[in-house]
Amino acid sequence: MCAAADHHSTFTATFAQRAAKATHPLASYLLRLMEVKQSNLCLSADVTNARELLALADAIGPSIVIFKTHYDLVAGWDYHPKTGTGAKLSALARKYGFLIFEDRKFGDIGHTVQLQYTAGTARIIDWAHIVNVNMIPGKPAVKALAEAAKHWRSRVNYEVNTSVTVGTPVSDCFDENGEDEEEAETADTVRRPSRHTQNPESYNSCRKGSIVSVTTLTQSFEPVNPPRFSGGITGKDELVYAGIEEPPWERGLLILAQMSSQGNYMTPEYTRACQEAARENKDFVMGFIAQGTLNTEADDNFISMTPGVQLPPEGDDDKSIVGDGLGQQYNTPNKLIGEAGSDIIIVGRGILKAGAPRTEAERYRRRAWKAYLQRVGQRP
Repeated sequence: MCAAADHHSTFTATFAQRAAKATHPLASYLLRLMEVKQSNLCLSADVTNARELLALADAIGPSIVIFKTHYDLVAGWDYHPKTGTGAKLSALARKYGFLIFEDRKFGDIGHTVQLQYTAGTARIIDWAHIVNVNMIPGKPAVKALAEAAKHWRSRVNYEVNTSVTVGTPVSDCFDENGEDEEEAETADTVRRPSRHTQNPESYNSCRKGSIVSVTTLTQSFEPVNPPRFSGGITGKDELVYAGIEEPPWERGLLILAQMSSQGNYMTPEYTRACQEAARENKDFVMGFIAQGTLNTEADDNFISMTPGVQLPPEGDDDKSIVGDGLGQQYNTPNKLIGEAGSDIIIVGRGILKAGAPRTEAERYRRRAWKAYLQRVGQRP
């Protein structure tokens, strides 16, 4: 955790204040969304079939600002780009106002991670607003993903419009029967003497003309309307969360800088390299997966998201929280948000294993938001 957390300006700044200064469009949107929904909760939707995944998004969507997926865990994932699981999940994200974070943890050479991000059956970039990278391969992996996202962004909301114009053959003067000339419909015409005319001068007198028409093909890139103005996956207009506009087209990256699992190998040197890579790619990197804020330089405004969060049972706040026996260590929202300066808590089993997941999600949302308000000096 960052020892200087309480000394950085982002520690006490509100999400609205930070949104106004954010240079990344998606980061700015997320910070504003958090204020609108009064939520800094991310659900880790670690379920194993597509029907359960979509039902979970439908049930918990009102309480969260981010829905985290592992698409490769999900049996029955439909890869159809317009009607499949990603498209249906995107429709729910628009309806309830949350972003989709595919927890892919890219960790390979640049060319490979570009293909994993933009190609293949899943085409993650089409439906996931946010992805993350394990920076073990080094900074080039971050740069490669940034380049892939930039290329996708330059084309995603444009379509090619093709126009074909065919000229109509017409006469260019009076014909032999004295009928009037029709106005030419094509600008490019070639006049030839009639085969019945022996005197070349009769060509100029224009007793009979013939036309060679030209077919013109033009192509242009034109903007495509955003999802709220187009037909949904069911062919009907989809519901859209009314509290804020739809997210920008830009995609965002989180760098895996620290982990909550016991005995992990993410050294301080590795974390510093993650911070450097983020600062070098501010137009794509929106924050970190970390155990607290990693904003240390004056103009840092990165969003920190932290997993490994657990609340004690309702009414038993003093009960200690233990790990899961598999290396995961748990912390409370007060410790991570109020003390370490994290912005968003990531909760999975604490909600998924509850008897009433929707009610439990609201409990986590309220506790995380209260910790944020106390951190910025506002009354809950």
